[in-house]
Amino acid sequence: MQARNFDLIAFDWDGTLFDSTRIITRCIQEAVRDVGGTVPSDEAAGYVIGLGLTQALAYAAPDVPPEKYPALGERYRHHYAAHYDDLSLFDGVLPLLASLKARGHLLAVATGKSRRGLDEALGSAELKGVFDGSRTADETAGKPDPRMLHELMEQFDVRPGRVLMVGDTTHDLQMALNAACPSVGVSYGAHEPDAFEVLNPRYVANSVRDLRDWLLANG
Repeated sequence: MQARNFDLIAFDWDGTLFDSTRIITRCIQEAVRDVGGTVPSDEAAGYVIGLGLTQALAYAAPDVPPEKYPALGERYRHHYAAHYDDLSLFDGVLPLLASLKARGHLLAVATGKSRRGLDEALGSAELKGVFDGSRTADETAGKPDPRMLHELMEQFDVRPGRVLMVGDTTHDLQMALNAACPSVGVSYGAHEPDAFEVLNPRYVANSVRDLRDWLLANG
């Protein structure tokens, strides 16, 4: 078996493993409209994907007062639930994870979703038990704070250089940089890959198959 360069591979969820960015963008826009705020552009709504919900909505809707954040969050969850059956893993994710598990990597999720949201998503995607660990934005600090990765490193006793963060946003790659961990970006999610260069990812994958090939050769 080929020697591993990384013991723990942490994945973002939305836009990296789960094909949800367009629907999340639309749900953010609809939620802001519902509470009377200025509807953000696709770019502004997409930028916040990966952040914790309150942080994301505050950025996307700066003219909505804080006292309306609970209603804004409720309307976002309402719209997201209405589209839940339209969401799925990207093609190739299951073989990718199976290949990495077979090679002995520890696998984790580090996401801006809530714990409830992640658990529901893992259940619907039939991925419960596949990941060795996970962290969500409502149980620790949200991205790009490095605490998610620090906690995973402590849990599995893995040093930063042996952890790889894989994500589709600058928030993911900045979190990795803040945690002194290497990263890989994917270009098919929420953020334009041109913004990744300053965050020094080891690689930017253009598809799940491309990501799998790189990880099996370099992970």
